Amino acid sequence: MDYEIVHLPKRNRFEVEQDELKAYVEYKFVDGALDILHTIVPKPLEGKGIAGALVKTAYDYAHSKGLKAQATCSYAVVWLQRHPEYAAD
Repeated sequence: MDYEIVHLPKRNRFEVEQDELKAYVEYKFVDGALDILHTIVPKPLEGKGIAGALVKTAYDYAHSKGLKAQATCSYAVVWLQRHPEYAAD
């Protein structure tokens, strides 16, 4: 991975900045869960695994805080289906 994921808790975001572009996930806390609302990756950054890394980082954070993984974002919904170990609580 040639990018750094930064957590911005005051903005409820995890983000990556690369080539002056920002990719990010936005989340909110709901009833003991971290719900990913949006996964945004600009076209020039697509195909580098950034979206998956952002979602995984957000859910790793959730689990470290004793929160469940929840998804409103369609990308995160599919990601959870592919990684059932994160959805199982």
